Amino acid sequence: MSPDEIRTLFDYNAWANRRSLDAAEKLTGEQFTRQMGSSFSSVRDTLAHIYGAEWIWLERFQGHSPSALPNASQFIDVQTLRNTWSVHEERLLKFAGGLTQSDLDRQMEYKTLKFGVYSNPLWQSMLHVVNHGTYHRGQVTTLLRQLGAQPILLDLMHFYRECATRPKV
Repeated sequence: MSPDEIRTLFDYNAWANRRSLDAAEKLTGEQFTRQMGSSFSSVRDTLAHIYGAEWIWLERFQGHSPSALPNASQFIDVQTLRNTWSVHEERLLKFAGGLTQSDLDRQMEYKTLKFGVYSNPLWQSMLHVVNHGTYHRGQVTTLLRQLGAQPILLDLMHFYRECATRPKV
């Protein structure tokens, strides 16, 4: 995994997260927090889980091992979650943007919330973050459909196509 590939995947991840938040913003407050019986109980809780996982992994990338995820109930609406997430997104993209090949190849050790201490190359954990987000954004898409809301296109290929049509700066 090269630094350019990681940057592209994290740009995609941020793009997909923003699109998911845009879709959730069209829900009523009641729909956003409605208990739906999925892996996480609501659209809010699923999106907050994606954010929280990104936050905890960035902490791990930087040598910390927090003992808990952020509490989803602090996000009373989509805008509160978006505001918190946008600050995190900037930090995460800056981190990904500064990586070298030797950074990606280094072994990182971290303590998980439930399963003990692990060690693996940084690039593996970073790929996990993107894959994890993709998995749960798929759940958000299903929840949106169940709520009668417009589903979102989040495929990596849609991101590539959108990037190809952007004006070069």
